[in-house]
Amino acid sequence: MTQHMVRYTVKPDQGAQNEELIRDALAELERVRPVGFRYVVFKLDDGLSFVHFISHDTDTGRNPMRELPALQAFHAGIRERCDVAPVRTMLSEVGSYGMFGEGKR
Repeated sequence: MTQHMVRYTVKPDQGAQNEELIRDALAELERVRPVGFRYVVFKLDDGLSFVHFISHDTDTGRNPMRELPALQAFHAGIRERCDVAPVRTMLSEVGSYGMFGEGKR
């Protein structure tokens, strides 16, 4: 299983467009429903910083999201939208409780 986090800060005039591109990517994921893939995005309280958590456990080891047109559109202008460039960090899960749907009642 591969898990990573990406964080960045967009320019003040790019927050709404960035959110729209994220929603487009989420809508496409909802339609495609790739097996073994989990994705969540948080916007920080400054309204311009975003944190994406990505987890995938696929037969090929490849992130299925990279092949989606909506994500390609998101990536196409990310550097131009950002004040602080994206930083990708690999993660090793220690544990969780109910954060991503497990443990729901």
